[in-house]
Amino acid sequence: MKSIYKSASGESRIQKRYDEQLDQLPVETEHLRVPTSAGETFVVASGPAGAPPVVLLHGSGANASTWAGDIATWASIFRVYAVDLLGEPGRSAHVRLPLDSDATATWLDEVLDALEVERVALVGMSLGGWTALDYGIRRPSRVTRMALLCPGGIGRQTWGWLPKALLLGALGRRGLRKTARLVTGLGDPRTEGILDDVTLVFSNFNPRTGTLPVFSDSALQKISVPVQLIVGDRDVMMDSAESADRVARCIPNASVTVLAGIGHAVLGQTEAVMDFLQSR
Repeated sequence: MKSIYKSASGESRIQKRYDEQLDQLPVETEHLRVPTSAGETFVVASGPAGAPPVVLLHGSGANASTWAGDIATWASIFRVYAVDLLGEPGRSAHVRLPLDSDATATWLDEVLDALEVERVALVGMSLGGWTALDYGIRRPSRVTRMALLCPGGIGRQTWGWLPKALLLGALGRRGLRKTARLVTGLGDPRTEGILDDVTLVFSNFNPRTGTLPVFSDSALQKISVPVQLIVGDRDVMMDSAESADRVARCIPNASVTVLAGIGHAVLGQTEAVMDFLQSR
């Protein structure tokens, strides 16, 4: 398999930054290394032992640091497990499982078994949202609810941004930063640090290519647990209008929020997700 990193030095730069981000998390954490048949999985655990469990699944090109702004709030009540997805720039194995099979659900089964978690709430962003949906559909008895932020697998994946990104790629790091801004939709001065991190990753990391499998209406209709969908109306990567429409039509116990003026990076939803996780 092609390396997920462009160079050993690039991997080192990403991992050094990840060390810094883990050290800066605003809660006490445990770093767990969970063996699975697909490879070792890195998990950042926080919150009271014995509290209701919540598993966090980040997006492509990311790791558990995605949740740095959320984790203190959620871990005040829940036992929170921020999982580094396989094949992404975290600390889990570099393998990438086929998405058109049971492989991802089997891997998450093994992670939950190792954590001694029988049933769990899932919070997923982008690829992590796809992973949560896949698991909720394939393993309904193990999922209590799902909060999905700009998830894949519902609305169509869109590629209109790609030609511009290819042109920007010729501008080197400056072009990569502009591409990061285009893809994420982040343009606020307060998010400059996040753009720095995104640019660092995609300067040194080879992301997944191809289109995420889209779940059928019949698969979505099997979901009976509460679902929270939050998408941005300016998402250039996913058809957020289609995602909102399909969830509203197919999942009976769902709440749908479309954020005006927001792109693919759906941030600042800590309290909204907390309210959902605590609701009955």
